[in-house]
Amino acid sequence: MSLGQQLAPHLPFLRRYGRALTGSQTHGDRYVRATLEAIVAAPEEFPRDVDPRLGLYRMFHAIWTSTNYDETPENMSASEGDGQEAIARARLARMTPLSRQALLLTAMEGFTPEDAAYLIEVEPEEVDSLVAEALTEIEKQTRARVLIIEDEPIIAMDIETIVRDLGHDVTGVAVTRDEAVALAMEDRPGLVLADIQLADDSSGIDAVKDILAEFEVPVIFITAFPERLLTGERPEPTFLITKPFQRSTVKAAIAQALFFDQTTVPAI
Repeated sequence: MSLGQQLAPHLPFLRRYGRALTGSQTHGDRYVRATLEAIVAAPEEFPRDVDPRLGLYRMFHAIWTSTNYDETPENMSASEGDGQEAIARARLARMTPLSRQALLLTAMEGFTPEDAAYLIEVEPEEVDSLVAEALTEIEKQTRARVLIIEDEPIIAMDIETIVRDLGHDVTGVAVTRDEAVALAMEDRPGLVLADIQLADDSSGIDAVKDILAEFEVPVIFITAFPERLLTGERPEPTFLITKPFQRSTVKAAIAQALFFDQTTVPAI
């Protein structure tokens, strides 16, 4: 099997990681493309002594760390510092980038602490403290009102518990597209958590499109088929959770989505 064939199944999930790390489909996918270009240009430099997925993420991190995306606001021009990106980078400047990477690699991507340590080049015993640091820092900065769009009662209750445990409020739980839009218009949320397939065979994607046509809000999609929304070929979600999910995955996704949202009110 060629290297390309070995890496292909892992590309959707590298896109998910890149988008979550940068808070942007455009930026995240750009890093993935740069990673693939680097592998094609110098295949002999690809790590052959580890699992292909681990090697792929290691190459991605080499690109990430070499381009200094997490620059501080003081080093940006005025045009670069406008709007949402300025807020995101200001928050990044107050936080150790390694802690965010450790959180996403373990909670969202499912790497072991040992594998995460290999990817970000720290000692394995440091990973747990980095994850704790990330959650503490992000939770200090973000509080929001959350709309949940989910037609499975048990899953909806679980998500609601996670959201409230993080200190956020829940504006409502919708089970259909029409109900989701109505709830959003009645009480505008600061974050939407949306399942893809809803109770009446309506689409959570369509519900989100209707909501975004009225106002901007960060969105996290929840789906059993993430590969379908991680092709990199069209406008796709920046934040995506795979079913069945771990509570830590939801917490990491919520924290990261709000981390990049300029309207989120800092916690007191």
